[in-house]
Amino acid sequence: MGDIADRIAAARKEAEALKEKIKQKKDALADTTLKAVAADQEKLTAVNMKVRRTLKGHLAKIYAMHWACDKRHLVSASQDGKLIVWDAYTTNKIHAIPLRSSWVMTCAYAPSGNYVACGGLDNLCSIYNLKTKEGSVKVARELNAHTGYLSCCRFISDRQIITASGDMSCMLWDVDAGVKTLEFTDHTGDVMSLSLSPDKNIFVSGACDATAKVWDIRSGRCVQTFTGHESDINAVQFFPDGQAFGSGSDDASCRLFDLRADRELMQYTHDNILCGITSIAFSISGRLMFAGYEDFNCNVWDTLKGERVTALTSHENRVSCLGVSSDGMALCTGSWDSLLKV
Repeated sequence: MGDIADRIAAARKEAEALKEKIKQKKDALADTTLKAVAADQEKLTAVNMKVRRTLKGHLAKIYAMHWACDKRHLVSASQDGKLIVWDAYTTNKIHAIPLRSSWVMTCAYAPSGNYVACGGLDNLCSIYNLKTKEGSVKVARELNAHTGYLSCCRFISDRQIITASGDMSCMLWDVDAGVKTLEFTDHTGDVMSLSLSPDKNIFVSGACDATAKVWDIRSGRCVQTFTGHESDINAVQFFPDGQAFGSGSDDASCRLFDLRADRELMQYTHDNILCGITSIAFSISGRLMFAGYEDFNCNVWDTLKGERVTALTSHENRVSCLGVSSDGMALCTGSWDSLLKV
C-alpha cells in the first residue's frame, strides 16, 4: 500500500511541477496587458441609464430572466412558482405559466421564440411550448437525468438545449426525443452558470470549484480551463465576439478571460465592493460590462480600462439576474424585490 501512496505523491508533485512550467511559458508569452493597450483609449463619458420600464407582477423573489431574440420579449422565473413572459415595450404579460415546482433557479427563451425552459431544485429541465394550436401554454418536455439542482439552461435551437447542474455536470439534450445526447463532466464543484458562444459550437461554464471551463459541443470535451477566482463562480457570459468571456464570483470580483491568449485579461474590483456577484452581461460592443451584486446594486464597468463607470441603484434587494437585449438597446435587471427593471 505504501508504494501506491508514494507513487500518488510523486505524480502529484510532478503535476505541480508541470503546472508551474506551463505557467512560466504562458507568462513569457504575455507581452502586454489589456490595461496597457487600452491606455490610449478615450475614457467613457458618463453613461446615463434610467429605468424606462418596471415589470410588476411577480409575488416573490425573482431568480432568473432571459431576453428573447426579438429584442422585445423576455421571460422571468420567480419563487412564486410562475414563469412570466413579458412584452418589455408595453410591460404587458403575454403568458403567466404556473410551474409544478416553485423552486425555480433558471429560465431560458428559445432563439425561435417558440419555447421557454426552466428548472431548479426539482432537478428537471421543463420545456414549455408557447405557440400551441389551442393558445394555452403546454409542457412540451421534462428532461430528467441530472442528479442535482438545475442552475442554468440555454437553448441552442428548438431541438437542442444545454443544462448546467449542481451535480457538477452539464448536459446536451435532444428536446424532441427527451434524451440527453452528451454529458460534460470535469468540474469538481456545482456548475452555476453557462454561456453559449455566438457560433454555438462551444460554451463556457462557471462552477463552485472556482474554475471556468470551455467545452466543445461537437466533441463533448473540455478544451480550456481558466483559474484565478478565489471563490465560487456564479455567472459566466461570452464576450460579443466569442473570443473571450466574463465571469462573476463570490470573491467580489468580475474577470475577463481570453480564449486565444488562454489567460485572464482583467479584474473588475473596487475596495468598496465586498459582496458577491450574481450575474453579468456585456453591452453589444463589449465596451461595457454589467454586473449584478448582492448589495442591491448593478455596477457598470469599462471592459477595457477595468474602471467602474457608474452604479445602477434602483432595486431594494439583491440583483439576482440581468441581461442585455439582442439589439443592445436595453438592459433588464431582476431582483429579490420581485421587480424587473428595464
